[in-house]
Amino acid sequence: MFKLALISALAGSAAAFAPAQTGARSTSLNSFSADDLPGALAPMGFFDPLGFAEKADEATLKRYREAEVTHGRVSMLAVIGFLVGEKVEGSSFLFDASISGPAISHPAQVPAGWAAIIIAAIGFAELQRAKAGFVDPSETSFDNPGELNADYYPGDIGFDPLGLKPDDQEELDIMITKELQNGRLAMLAAAGFLAQEAVDGKGILEHFSS
Repeated sequence: MFKLALISALAGSAAAFAPAQTGARSTSLNSFSADDLPGALAPMGFFDPLGFAEKADEATLKRYREAEVTHGRVSMLAVIGFLVGEKVEGSSFLFDASISGPAISHPAQVPAGWAAIIIAAIGFAELQRAKAGFVDPSETSFDNPGELNADYYPGDIGFDPLGLKPDDQEELDIMITKELQNGRLAMLAAAGFLAQEAVDGKGILEHFSS
């Protein structure tokens, strides 16, 4: 399972940062519905056994997809971080190669100054995402937190430095589906990595070789 997660996460990493769908269907909230959402594949189709999408209005559905895309992207990075961080243990140029052990123990070993820089970088990235997709809190009601802009498509933060985003709508839907599927697998893989290392205190790569 770990090998499958690794291969899939690496394959999806490039698509992880391509902006999600834009165009005719991103012009208004009313154009966003479960019927035409990318991400459904046979044989499961649109998998929603608890009926969250069925009970959600367009605004809520957009927030669900924004959360799914964002968590998927973070998880793909996390899976790669687990494996790379443990692979370079003892040979990295960072922190005098002093960080060792399972990946879940690495954050606590990062010097305090660097931890502040990492937190600031994450905060900056989240601020840019908020500016791109979310209504300013001062312009929305208190009972509608996390409201997305009407012309914002979930995940479309405008970050595409490699120009991976297709112009063709059908190709774009395929890319979005690939990103979602790899992100979903990565979320499961990252959760599995965390649980496995917490249970026996061994790194993921150590499990590969044992």
